[in-house]
Amino acid sequence: MASELEPEVQAIDRSLLECSAEEIAGKWLQATDLTREVYQHLAHYVPKIYCRGPNPFPQKEDMLAQHVLLGPMEWYLCGEDPAFGFPKLEQANKPSHLCGRVFKVGEPTYSCRDCAVDPTCVLCMECFLGSIHRDHRYRMTTSGGGGFCDCGDTEAWKEGPYCQKHELNTSEIEEEEDPLVHLSEDVIARTYNIFAITFRYAVEILTWEKESELPADLEMVEKSDTYYCMLFNDEVHTYEQVIYTLQKAVNCTQKEAIGFATTVDRDGRRSVRYGDFQYCEQAKSVIVRNTSRQTKPLKVQVMHSSIVAHQNFGLKLLSWLGSIIGYSDGLRRILCQVGLQEGPDGENSSLVDRLMLSDSKLWKGARSVYHQLFMSSLLMDLKYKKLFAVRFAKNYERLQSDYVTDDHDREFSVADLSVQIFTVPSLARMLITEENLMSIIIKTFMDHLRHRDAQGRFQFERYTALQAFKFRRVQSLILDLKYVLISKPTEWSDELRQKFLEGFDAFLELLKCMQGMDPITRQVGQHIEMEPEWEAAFTLQMKLTHVISMMQDWCASDEKVLIEAYKKCLAVLMQCHGGYTDGEQPITLSICGHSVETIRYCVSQEKVSIHLPVSRLLAGLHVLLSKSEVAYKFPELLPLSELSPPMLIEHPLRCLVLCAQVHAGMWRRNGFSLVNQIYYYHNVKCRREMFDKDVVMLQTGVSMMDPNHFLMIMLSRFELYQIFSTPDYGKRFSSEITHKDVVQQNNTLIEEMLYLIIMLVGERFSPGVGQVNATDEIKREIIHQLSIKPMAHSELVKSLPEDENKETGMESVIEAVAHFKKPGLTGRGMYELKPECAKEFNLYFYHFSRAEQSKAEEAQRKLKRQNREDTALPPPVLPPFCPLFASLVNILQSDVMLCIMGTILQWAVEHNGYAWSESMLQRVLHLIGMALQEEKQHLENVTEEHVVTFTFTQKISKPGEAPKNSPSILAMLETLQNAPYLEVHKDMIRWILKTFNAVKKMRESSPTSPVAETEGTIMEESSRDKDKAERKRKAEIARLRREKIMAQMSEMQRHFIDENKELFQQTLELDASTSAVLDHSPVASDMTLTALGPAQTQVPEQRQFVTCILCQEEQEVKVESRAMVLAAFVQRSTVLSKNRSKFIQDPEKYDPLFMHPDLSCGTHTSSCGHIMHAHCWQRYFDSVQAKEQRRQQRLRLHTSYDVENGEFLCPLCECLSNTVIPLLLPPRNIFNKLNFSDQPNLTQWIRTISQQIKALQFLRKEESTPNNASTKNSENVDELQLPEGFRPDFRPKIPYSESIKEMLTTFGTATYKVGLKVHPNEEDPRVPIMCWGSCAYTIQSIERILSDEDKPLFGPLPCRLDDCLRSLTRFAAAHWTVASVSVVQGHFCKLFASLVPNDSHEELPCILDIDMFHLLVGLVLAFPALQCQDFSGISLGTGDLHIFHLVTMAHIIQILLTSCTEENGMDQENPPCEEESAVLALYKTLHQYTGSALKEIPSGWHLWRSVRAGIMPFLKCSALFFHYLNGVPSPPDIQVPGTSHFEHLCSYLSLPNNLICLFQENSEIMNSLIESWCRNSEVKRYLEGERDAIRYPRESNKLINLPEDYSSLINQASNFSCPKSGGDKSRAPTLCLVCGSLLCSQSYCCQTELEGEDVGACTAHTYSCGSGVGIFLRVRECQVLFLAGKTKGCFYSPPYLDDYGETDQGLRRGNPLHLCKERFKKIQKLWHQHSVTEEIGHAQEANQTLVGIDWQHL
Repeated sequence: MASELEPEVQAIDRSLLECSAEEIAGKWLQATDLTREVYQHLAHYVPKIYCRGPNPFPQKEDMLAQHVLLGPMEWYLCGEDPAFGFPKLEQANKPSHLCGRVFKVGEPTYSCRDCAVDPTCVLCMECFLGSIHRDHRYRMTTSGGGGFCDCGDTEAWKEGPYCQKHELNTSEIEEEEDPLVHLSEDVIARTYNIFAITFRYAVEILTWEKESELPADLEMVEKSDTYYCMLFNDEVHTYEQVIYTLQKAVNCTQKEAIGFATTVDRDGRRSVRYGDFQYCEQAKSVIVRNTSRQTKPLKVQVMHSSIVAHQNFGLKLLSWLGSIIGYSDGLRRILCQVGLQEGPDGENSSLVDRLMLSDSKLWKGARSVYHQLFMSSLLMDLKYKKLFAVRFAKNYERLQSDYVTDDHDREFSVADLSVQIFTVPSLARMLITEENLMSIIIKTFMDHLRHRDAQGRFQFERYTALQAFKFRRVQSLILDLKYVLISKPTEWSDELRQKFLEGFDAFLELLKCMQGMDPITRQVGQHIEMEPEWEAAFTLQMKLTHVISMMQDWCASDEKVLIEAYKKCLAVLMQCHGGYTDGEQPITLSICGHSVETIRYCVSQEKVSIHLPVSRLLAGLHVLLSKSEVAYKFPELLPLSELSPPMLIEHPLRCLVLCAQVHAGMWRRNGFSLVNQIYYYHNVKCRREMFDKDVVMLQTGVSMMDPNHFLMIMLSRFELYQIFSTPDYGKRFSSEITHKDVVQQNNTLIEEMLYLIIMLVGERFSPGVGQVNATDEIKREIIHQLSIKPMAHSELVKSLPEDENKETGMESVIEAVAHFKKPGLTGRGMYELKPECAKEFNLYFYHFSRAEQSKAEEAQRKLKRQNREDTALPPPVLPPFCPLFASLVNILQSDVMLCIMGTILQWAVEHNGYAWSESMLQRVLHLIGMALQEEKQHLENVTEEHVVTFTFTQKISKPGEAPKNSPSILAMLETLQNAPYLEVHKDMIRWILKTFNAVKKMRESSPTSPVAETEGTIMEESSRDKDKAERKRKAEIARLRREKIMAQMSEMQRHFIDENKELFQQTLELDASTSAVLDHSPVASDMTLTALGPAQTQVPEQRQFVTCILCQEEQEVKVESRAMVLAAFVQRSTVLSKNRSKFIQDPEKYDPLFMHPDLSCGTHTSSCGHIMHAHCWQRYFDSVQAKEQRRQQRLRLHTSYDVENGEFLCPLCECLSNTVIPLLLPPRNIFNKLNFSDQPNLTQWIRTISQQIKALQFLRKEESTPNNASTKNSENVDELQLPEGFRPDFRPKIPYSESIKEMLTTFGTATYKVGLKVHPNEEDPRVPIMCWGSCAYTIQSIERILSDEDKPLFGPLPCRLDDCLRSLTRFAAAHWTVASVSVVQGHFCKLFASLVPNDSHEELPCILDIDMFHLLVGLVLAFPALQCQDFSGISLGTGDLHIFHLVTMAHIIQILLTSCTEENGMDQENPPCEEESAVLALYKTLHQYTGSALKEIPSGWHLWRSVRAGIMPFLKCSALFFHYLNGVPSPPDIQVPGTSHFEHLCSYLSLPNNLICLFQENSEIMNSLIESWCRNSEVKRYLEGERDAIRYPRESNKLINLPEDYSSLINQASNFSCPKSGGDKSRAPTLCLVCGSLLCSQSYCCQTELEGEDVGACTAHTYSCGSGVGIFLRVRECQVLFLAGKTKGCFYSPPYLDDYGETDQGLRRGNPLHLCKERFKKIQKLWHQHSVTEEIGHAQEANQTLVGIDWQHL
């Protein structure tokens, strides 16, 4: 099909390319009817350029469109070549002082908390970095896309509106000048013409509804039968559903379907089929049928290709207009004029209106294009921004209704532009006064919530899913209202007052519909059946909280408005309560000679609602009257005398009683919905406009009533009136053995009621109630939060209420009340309360929850004990009330209150006869304390002529009336002071009596009766002293008892340690102790320790006993006993890699014998160091496997370990393991035969070995050739002179027990399987190589860690590392015994041949491409397979030594060949020492052998320095290797940190200090060897600069360098677009911390196939970069991600902290984040130690939710 199309396409291209833009523009300039000309041109060419086939070619289409369609328009507009025209326009234009940069998704935005007018004012990164705000308190967030930068907008910032870049443009702004003055008349005319035509065309075609015909003036003559089946996006169907449906409908592959789905999601539509009508219609029907089962079907249209073509070009035109107006403000102004010009049809006919009103019919891509155009034109031109705002407000209702019925997210709706318009203070004011915007928004909102009950209240019962969805969308209207109100007016005009009050009326209507909604009735008898819907009402309340607060702020800013608003609110409240007495019988209450009329009402029987917004608004306004002093200035204007306090307090009181009853457990049967409502009522998100205002309303009521009346009504509502009004009721009550529950309930209710009275008197920290300001209120909140416990910054912020700007005001006061403690490596920074603030602590603070109160009480008492003070927590001194509330304090000295206190104290005195509780008494004591404090303050502040009317002290000293003669309150307190059952409250009672005496003294400042007074105090003092002495005695006894117990415990500990010695020496091997013994014994002190060679230090064999963690049995490690094993984990690793791009093509054929020095991928083994019997482990592993199979049948969840890959958790420490290492004795001692003769030197030894190898190879050949001619064979054997004492047919006896052999095989196979990623095969010849390799690689990685941390080589290694290295080395040394001897010999021959050339081995790597330490380990560990057949008396040790020397020399040559020592001019002056001259001589030899290709000789000093530095890591690794192989303890000199230990290492490894001596001693053979090494063609290529080689010492790999400031990372990520889906922004950009690549994680577009599974970009990257393990930073979430394999992953805390020492995962708080070097080092250390997988295992075990995540899709 393609081939048929091509010539046709080419032909079209040719005719198109011949068009000349200049000519067409010329034609247009002459035209009389320009519109018709342009339209004809478009009708002819657009379908020829766009939509020519099933798949779009954006590059080609754009190129042609620019040439044929846009080119002429640009020529026409400029009147000349646009290449010259546009730059001219740009020069004439004054650059704008607005930035206006539209944000991309995920781009960082910054808001200044000090200067922004509201949180929606943001800066882009560039403007932010150049502004003054970077030194302020700023907030950083990532944009959801679509907003723009507010730099340069003076209304958005209190100060610093311009950054440095835009400040330059402000210099010559006079008053608004008309931007058109910079353009010539004819340019204006032409621009106007072309803009009008193109804009109209674009609007017309985008809002076109028909599917198969075009508008008349665009219709073509001949129409083809080509259609598109166009699939549209919706927010209902998931990706999976769409992909599945498409595969069925248009039978495409899954990859294509994913591509379609991604595009539909991104652009809003995509054609999924191209062809004739029938063909497309068929696909449409399948899609509709498949998606209409559960929900509404996907939207699909069959559209004619020419319509799609025109629509695509329409979008192109809008983007073009957006870019053109960027050249000049004048052009922008013209476009705005064109857009807002009324069309012929009157109202709403302008182009802008037409686009806005058809917004919900457009697809995502079209919407975002025209929204961007609006932003860059209408919103950037201040004059037209106003006009546009008016159009927006006029159409507000329609736009919002469209949005509510549409299903796209808010950010794709034109309604979202409200945030750009309503947050501009001047526009918001203008819209309120001219368009009555407040009323419009509220009315629109009310229209959408139609469900009402009989009383006209909102009803959210049984919401259908659709209604709930609508309700969610309607909430955005509240957000708009918040935007309008967010900046308070400074001066008011009469129109603003009038319109605001109209809006206030509408708002009251809204609140009226909420007053009393969701009423509830107590369930008695049986539990409620259906939990009622309560969330919707609370959601509404939460959303409105800030709006209500802001309404009050607006009212507060103008006295007239405040008075009017107060009257209106009161009137509405009267309407709501119009009949608050109806149906209730009036009753009369009387106590202590006071009586009051009220109604009979029981909260526990009638309906009650928690929603009372109208009462609460009135309470708020009432406080404002007091705060702004309007109440005292214009009392005649206020209806204060008409208020009926009982009516005001009725509903809030019911609400508080409801809470009390819920706490008393009376509403248990109403289920969780009620518990949740009570929780939110007190919660920090709602309490400001709920609970707090109810308390204020009661305070308002009490301040206008007789307190006795109030208390009686309150007792009646709490249903406690009986108890306190009838004498002896309590006694009767407890004597009739009543229900325990009822007693309990009443006690709780009494406690709650007393608590409420404490609140009413004590909560005077809101400005207006008490004489305080806003900071006092916040201080008090913080003090009480920190009295519970020290808190992190984020916890504190969460516990404080936020205002509409998301501010709590905490930062301004926190320094005054708390100290900050910085965090360590983990944890976070904490604030601790300053000790001097403790005196402000109020135990009955009204925002404490029950739990917080008891925690705070405990914490404060503990503090007091620590400071040796008494533990009373007296009420703090309070600020005075404002005059409007001043009479509130009288409640404390009212008769009813005294009666209540007296009754409760009476109960406490006769404590057995009554049901009372200690908390009740504690609250009464607190109230008495408050009253005394109050009186004390009144007396202190009294002026001459005033009499203090607060006479609490006198009232509590008077005994009761005649008939009962009950004792006075004071007398009862003195009785209680010595009551043994009130130990806890003693201090408090003592404090009260003391304060009472002090107040009394102040009262009697005239000395009338000092005698009685002093007696009282003397009595008290003496009792105090006694008390003190008593306490001291008790404390002493307690101390002695403690000491005795401690002594006993330490004794027991000692015993325990003696009995369980071996537990405490869990270091299995007694190596540490042996070396200690050696160090201290006199013999060892003079002896030099040597690790290898004939002179190896002989260490007495240590017996080793270990205990199995599974069966607790102890066993000695012996050769013939059952195997003991260590749990181990083998993994591939690239931590040391210098070349991550290497990839093994075919692991089955790969030969790992030689490790390249770039260590591109090694095999690392680690262990947790726990020991088991092999058979115990086998049993354990089988049970794990069986359990796994059972589990798989039950649930399909992953575990944190993958049993199919042999993984399990160590039974003791749950550390991830996948195999076990057998424990062995030093294997060398078993095979070491005695030394008979003198040992050969290196040259002789090499000859001997070469002969033996030759013999072996000869025999090998013999075996492989078929023996046809036997005679020949015998001759050959004669020819072959076997070296003396060499018996190639000898097979050594293996001393190991069967179980040990089995374990040797097990671990060997595991290493082979993991290291090569192949199926296990114990016969494979590569198994031994992998074992040696793992041993070498693990030692190298540990040496690197020790060097990086500057730790000594043989310092105290952690015991698990020590055990692991020892077992691993011994295992590798013993493994040849279970492999085939001839295979191991073959490996030895090949390894040996790489150093000592041999005819039979060709194609070996050159000396530059071999990692020498791997070679050394291989040679040393393979050598016994050869040596066991040699009976000539050469010992193993000799072989080790010669191999080591040989490899060391090869390594020195490697270093010299690759060293690039430039002259540093730092040459030493003194004569060269022997090392230097020796190394120079060697270098000359090399120079000669390499044919002078080697660089000129630098100084000997440099050479020697680079040799020493280059060989250090090799020596350290070798020392570790031979130490663990031969068990020779390390010399004490190497155990200390500090110097490089070069000499000590040399002597330990029996090397000369001058390494070059090795060459001199063995010069005869070495020269020929060096020559053969240098002859290699690869070495030549390297020296000639044709290839690279690794230089020594290798640099340590580090994780990438992260920037200090996190926002630069966000910026980098926001510029990163997904590599697969052309220029699309990645949703979850993720940074690999190992190599620095940015990846597009968690998205369909970047999934790749790996081993037959689809995996996400990160998982795929781990395989190429970290051989399965990865460390990533998810940039948008600020989270570190660890991945290992496909099923394992976890999140780890990021190395970025804010100034308060906290991480911010998910960037929710937005505080500036900075790199914490220590935490980053910690992550790097995890990586270096290969502990990432282990870390993931522990995290997944600890947190089961991590197991359920599909890590492979990240």
